[in-house]
Amino acid sequence: MPAGSSPKRERQYEHVKESAEKRGASTVRAKEIAARTVNKERARAGESATASKTSTRDKKSASQRGGERSHSGAQGPTRDQLYEEAKKKGVEGRSSMNKQQLRKALGR
Repeated sequence: MPAGSSPKRERQYEHVKESAEKRGASTVRAKEIAARTVNKERARAGESATASKTSTRDKKSASQRGGERSHSGAQGPTRDQLYEEAKKKGVEGRSSMNKQQLRKALGR
């Protein structure tokens, strides 16, 4: 978190990071997701010195969207997301499967 972040943003960062880790993201990826989410919220609230157009003009906040783009985008969930789901369901041979094979094994 940037120096001088509010306690609210610190709590938000920890919450998002823990949620991403529970969904199976690595620690590094969870930190990245949390930082991007909190930075976007800071930009939308006018708490940051600079902000991109997408941060301030997006119709939904990151928390409202809740990963919507990665789950329902043109290509659906990522291979890593499919792999984690296959791991939870105990799919045999998942480590050598590509994205299409994982989809088929999961019945998608």
